[in-house]
Amino acid sequence: NLDALAARGMRFTRATCSYPICVVSRHEILTGMHGWENGVSGYGGSKLREEVTFWPDTLRQAGYETWHVGKWHIGGRPSQRGYTDVAGHFTGGGGKFVKPGERDWKDFPITGYRGWIFQSEDGKAQYPEMGVGLTPDISSKFVDAAISLIERRPKAPWFCQVDFTAPHDPLFLPPGLEGKYKAEDMKLPENYLPEHPFDHGNFAGRDEALLDWPRTEAAIRDLLRVYYSVVDDLDAQIGRIFAALEKTGQRDNTLIIFSSDHGMSCGSHGLRGKQNQYEHTINVPFLIAGPGIPEGTSTDAQVYLRELYPTTCELTGIEIPKAVTATSFAPILRGESRTQHDRIFGYYTDTQRMIRTADGWKLIRYPRADRWQLFDLNTDPFELHDLSKVPEHQKRFDQLRKELAEWRKSQGDPLAGE
Repeated sequence: NLDALAARGMRFTRATCSYPICVVSRHEILTGMHGWENGVSGYGGSKLREEVTFWPDTLRQAGYETWHVGKWHIGGRPSQRGYTDVAGHFTGGGGKFVKPGERDWKDFPITGYRGWIFQSEDGKAQYPEMGVGLTPDISSKFVDAAISLIERRPKAPWFCQVDFTAPHDPLFLPPGLEGKYKAEDMKLPENYLPEHPFDHGNFAGRDEALLDWPRTEAAIRDLLRVYYSVVDDLDAQIGRIFAALEKTGQRDNTLIIFSSDHGMSCGSHGLRGKQNQYEHTINVPFLIAGPGIPEGTSTDAQVYLRELYPTTCELTGIEIPKAVTATSFAPILRGESRTQHDRIFGYYTDTQRMIRTADGWKLIRYPRADRWQLFDLNTDPFELHDLSKVPEHQKRFDQLRKELAEWRKSQGDPLAGE
């Protein structure tokens, strides 16, 4: 189904999540602002700034019905962020439903989504009978909720944001896919390593504790077997949304966007989680199809996830709020431009900073570890050969280091002087 969506629209091969964890990335998407601009930067305290506007609220003020479905991982309630209605609302249960001793498919302790439940928008009605935490069939429950909204066919234009949890941990084999993928058939990532060569800043984090060290080939193949099953099910469930749009006669006038708030390592570079600046994590899937979008096209323009907000405003003729600092990439969708950013930047807590150029060079700084990595993505797309100490690349290293420092200063990086 996602392949069909790509065939109907445009595929972005260099769409970037600049801060690879859920909360910060989602705030960037919804505010159209960098984390150091909107106040939610995941480091040194997070508090939304007064000037922040929210994507759904801007659409609501322009006459749209705005709906939210699924995982709620943003401060406040949906109604406080501009959503006019919710369905399949899934968020924390206030600690009342946490079950001790829960284990995942690998028999590891469950640490993600513990005690989360479906509930009403205000939390007054809770539905633990629908499942506590992630369940094997949770994607289908989100889609049931989304379809209930789509079938309303309101007279007003509408915006529906469906936030799936898949393929976030804890992983479970979805119904009907228990035996589809075999561990022995799984291909290891090209950049598979048993261990990362140094502490990138999250060795002690929850994600990295989901697999034993060192990462064995057998463990990674088994992980991929389950991971692919969850993604397979996600694709099937998304197909049900497409079918609902078709059935209700709304497909041809609906802009459909598919992406993810971040990627995942799954054994690449010896890592399990998302808290890193490697391509397998920050280079996210990104598909757009609908009215006016050229079919079966792709672009390698560097764009940020947070640019969805101003882009959809421009495409629908809605004024972009002054607080939004992200740049619309509507000209790319209209075929008026082939580029967006010559330089892309990333960051994570006080442990990682990154710059990536449009011509394929990338520099990563690890302040806490006092390390650098320089990669030529043209010849080394899997980021296996660090060139930061190679004399012939010193000039490029110095230039990118300077540009990264300038960006950090301009953004108010609390570590800009390091």
